[in-house]
Amino acid sequence: MNRFFRNHAFRKARFFALFLYPILIVCWGNFFALEAMHLIPMDSKQSDHLKAYGVVYRALKLGVQSYWLLNYRGGSFALEDSKEVELSARKAGVTIQYMSRAEYAKILTVIENNNMEKVTLEKAPDIAVYTPPGKLPWDDAVTLALTYADIPYDKIYDREVVTGKLGDYHWLHLHHEDFTGQYSKFYRSFRNAPWYQRQKMELEKLSKGLGFTTVPECKKAVALAISRYVEKGGFLFAMCSATNTLDIALASLGTDIVEAPFDGDGIDPTYKAKLDFAKTFAFENFTIQTSARESYFGNIDVNMVNTPFKKPAMDFQLFSFSAKLDPVPTMLTQNHTDAIKGFYGLLTSFNKAIIKKSVVVLGLIPNTQRIKYIHGVKGKGQFAFLGGHDPEDYAHLVGDRHTMLELHKNSPGYRLILNNVLFPAAEKKEKKT
Repeated sequence: MNRFFRNHAFRKARFFALFLYPILIVCWGNFFALEAMHLIPMDSKQSDHLKAYGVVYRALKLGVQSYWLLNYRGGSFALEDSKEVELSARKAGVTIQYMSRAEYAKILTVIENNNMEKVTLEKAPDIAVYTPPGKLPWDDAVTLALTYADIPYDKIYDREVVTGKLGDYHWLHLHHEDFTGQYSKFYRSFRNAPWYQRQKMELEKLSKGLGFTTVPECKKAVALAISRYVEKGGFLFAMCSATNTLDIALASLGTDIVEAPFDGDGIDPTYKAKLDFAKTFAFENFTIQTSARESYFGNIDVNMVNTPFKKPAMDFQLFSFSAKLDPVPTMLTQNHTDAIKGFYGLLTSFNKAIIKKSVVVLGLIPNTQRIKYIHGVKGKGQFAFLGGHDPEDYAHLVGDRHTMLELHKNSPGYRLILNNVLFPAAEKKEKKT
């Protein structure tokens, strides 16, 4: 009997030595390999969601190891323990918490066992905003957000785009812009306004200086350059009228869709047969409003602001994605709420019927044909389009005062913009689905 127990004990010891001990050594080693970290929570506990993105951006610039914890507490960030980062957060009024190795290990276990994912942020992207010279930071929501979050960016315009400067940047933003060369369809309402006349004169001068006969010709060349930038691997984020006018310009590269007030001659009567939807980013089989007397561009926008077809800008809902299988749309929708307030723009929301099947819907108005937020791939690059002009200004009429983000520092709508800013920093992984 004693011999039996001795043999049994020996077998148990040998099993432990051969199988369990190495596993315990690896687990123990992994635990001690973890560094103490800082957590920037992005749920309701965060005091300033918008400035938090700036803290992470500056951490990347400093070379601090940074992670995006998708779906964990509203898309929180884990940053290597750093006095510089802690000081940056405190100075910005951003909530930041120290995590011991044991606390961080528990968070990683939660992430592993749930619809969450840890994504490495590798490098702070170089950012360009397409905007005319002299525009102030509050002229569009993205420059407003970047300025508030203290994220640096360069302003570029037609000259930089057509002369090949886009390749210097990882991320490009387009906002309240008209790539068809029709001055945002303000002809009927504002053609005699001093600011409209000044804008027209400046754009005509710029276009001629770049070798183009008309503004529409110049804007189409700019649209084509932007398309090629994305195809080569660039990241594009667009809002407001930039979203629909970019695709209209690309589809109509081989024809004339603008009336005499914009280019001195009439439209091509056969333009409909010449539209090429293979060149567009997100939309196909759409119709175009060519009349200079109408203030909308066509049926890409469901709301059609300044027309009898105008609909209310309703609240929209973000989709929930699998963080492990679909990290890209998950990153773009990280938020502390999945319900976002509605807001108008020269384009307010997209027509579901003409969105390409390859495009992923990120946010929509439930039980309607109105899509608010989309993402897609073009060549080696990616793009995201968000309908509307300013997430914290419901109507944003001409002459409205600019939004003060100090009053909206936890804005979920503005978080969607800043998700896009950090998105290019994420480690690139093959999609699993």
